[in-house]
Amino acid sequence: EQINPGNTVKGKLVFDVPAGTTFGLVGESGSGKTTTAKMVMGADEPTSGEIVIDGRDIARHDKTERFAFRRLLQPVLQDPYSALSPRMRVDRIIDEPLRIHRVYPGKKARAARVAYLLDAVGLPPSAAQRYPNEMSGGQRQRVAIARALALEPRLLVLDEPVSALDVSIQAQILNLLRDLQDRLGLTYLLISHDLAVIGFMSTQVGVLYLGRFVEVGSKETILSDARHPYSLALIASASSDANAPPVSGEIPSPLSPPSGCVFHTRCPSARDRCRQEIPPLRQLKPNHLVACHFAETIRLETKNA
Repeated sequence: EQINPGNTVKGKLVFDVPAGTTFGLVGESGSGKTTTAKMVMGADEPTSGEIVIDGRDIARHDKTERFAFRRLLQPVLQDPYSALSPRMRVDRIIDEPLRIHRVYPGKKARAARVAYLLDAVGLPPSAAQRYPNEMSGGQRQRVAIARALALEPRLLVLDEPVSALDVSIQAQILNLLRDLQDRLGLTYLLISHDLAVIGFMSTQVGVLYLGRFVEVGSKETILSDARHPYSLALIASASSDANAPPVSGEIPSPLSPPSGCVFHTRCPSARDRCRQEIPPLRQLKPNHLVACHFAETIRLETKNA
């Protein structure tokens, strides 16, 4: 499936995540990544539009439907230290959603499910009897992933899943998530400010700025042929070999965004048209959308700068 080239109408944030793929949302703090994740998870309600998962608009679910929907979608949050109750043993943490949703009835069935999930995330059976404060950060995040998988969800929302972990552990967790996706056919919505994580995990990438997509495309396209100045600045900040200087200045308030292109106040290539006219997110080539008036020439200009 391709991202629909007409997927931005009047500035609305619209994207598709085909089953079994990973859509990466990347941007600075304040760009709207976590807000988007909260709306997808049902923690925040959108003021307009639809959030369609498995053919159903979750924004219009009643209380009963929303409870059932929890089985389809589960989060893995940034901080494994605060995401797990320190008063509960690991077996109880993983068992809790099974009891709440009344699946795998009976203690033996639930215990077997817990044992399976611990093995699936690479933890020994003895981990079931431990408390989170007796475990390392990487082990805690494995417990959080096991809990997220307990109800056999279709979609996981990964909100900065490795940013709180040591660099040596990050690769282990990312490899685990990729392996689980392949084995279980999972779909991921990945939120990260780290382009290396986005590049390793994602199928499609959306670059967010002030709640709007400025560029959307395949992972390969965004990382090797980005055309929006903001995308290039993010790439520059992650690589000394990039062709554009790191983004400078402060991100504006989303309550009072700049006129025209919302990035023009920080863009080294901004022109009068950028200050006056909002650029549409348009198709530059197949599976590559850019919201920049000068996307066709911006890469060349940046290289020559």
